[in-house]
Amino acid sequence: MSFIVSALLVAASYLLGSIPFAVVVSRVMGLKDPRSFGSGNPGATNVLRTGNKKAAIFTLLGDAAKGWLAVWAAIQLAAAYSLPVAVVALSAVAVFLGHVFSVFLGFKGGKGVATALGVLLALNPWLALATAATWLIVAYATRYSSLAALIAAAFAPLYYLLGGNVAWRLEPVIALAIVVISVVLCTRHRANISRLIQGKEERIGQKKGAGPRAGGGARGGKR
Repeated sequence: MSFIVSALLVAASYLLGSIPFAVVVSRVMGLKDPRSFGSGNPGATNVLRTGNKKAAIFTLLGDAAKGWLAVWAAIQLAAAYSLPVAVVALSAVAVFLGHVFSVFLGFKGGKGVATALGVLLALNPWLALATAATWLIVAYATRYSSLAALIAAAFAPLYYLLGGNVAWRLEPVIALAIVVISVVLCTRHRANISRLIQGKEERIGQKKGAGPRAGGGARGGKR
């Protein structure tokens, strides 16, 4: 019985993660498919390129909510059916991979930043807060959303380990799940990493075709 519940839970987490809120929100609000412009990424950042902030916010909230819901449900069912904590870890990875490799988009998807944050929020709000604060600080200082995501992803497993058995109970399998999510998230940013190195990555709020800033390099190269 526990095996069936665990399998169904992980499968449901993947399907929930596969819901492409960027595409759904864009269609409902009469906007272009986010896969057809900008980076082609079905995520909040690309939806924001339409200039519709509400659509971007709804996308962000939807992507984060599905990550939170999947892990929250796994925690509740694990307690109710005495399931191992590994089921929670697998559900966390499954909902994230669902977003990144959505079955509804031909196993393509977004980069998973918002969904990963939702997962962390369900695991522990303080862990999510620390990771989100890291993103905000880096994004504010550099104006690079991708760089902020990469650094926050790198720090998330460290925060979990540092806070283990202090702010929350340290579970090795949960730590492994966070590492897997962070590694996959970083690999999804390969193109961004290349543009950052070349100084061609767009800054937050930068208009298309804006000229280079003074100083060159990764912070001011030609866009």
